[in-house]
Amino acid sequence: MCRTVADVNRYPLEWPLGWKRTPRYNRTTGMFRAQNTPGTRPQLISHAKALDRLDDELRRLGAVDVTLSTNLELTLRGWPRSPDGRVDDPGVAVYFRFNKRPTVLACDHYLTVAANMAAIAGHIEALRRIERYGVGTIEQALAGYKALPADSAADWRMVLFGTKTTTVTIDDVKAAHRQLAAVHHPDKGGDLDKMMQLNRARDYALDELGGSQ
Repeated sequence: MCRTVADVNRYPLEWPLGWKRTPRYNRTTGMFRAQNTPGTRPQLISHAKALDRLDDELRRLGAVDVTLSTNLELTLRGWPRSPDGRVDDPGVAVYFRFNKRPTVLACDHYLTVAANMAAIAGHIEALRRIERYGVGTIEQALAGYKALPADSAADWRMVLFGTKTTTVTIDDVKAAHRQLAAVHHPDKGGDLDKMMQLNRARDYALDELGGSQ
């Protein structure tokens, strides 16, 4: 079922309802660099640096009530824990209020959570530059990013397979959907909301895996 902005979970990832996912085969390595010491080899941005950069940009923007949602387990501080390796779904969604309006920015274009966090931070930085030219305002720029409800079906592995780490094929997704639909379809005495969640989970899975319905 759909979630309101106030109910968004930090973990697991709550992807915004209606936002198209990037298929896994279209994700790229994010070339986001950390600040480097002169004379040393440039290094790709770390998880910790990306998190700090995003936190800093949100603060400069004036965002409040921030919820950063990923598929990384949380630290005691409540922030996503640095991963040991890549996660199956590296998407990042950040929900916040800007001038009392619920807003969301999300990215899954890159292969790592750190790169997707850095991308959102860079996007916010670019938005903040708008007011320098006197043509528009940040509020106008963010109007197109009003927060859509987070959707629990975006965590499609959990919905369809009951686990977050399953490596599956398109055929596996379709088979799992058929099996669950046989139980939860309203014509079989099931619940309509649950069936709608299953359908959305299937659609998210096929979007990510690059399959058709």
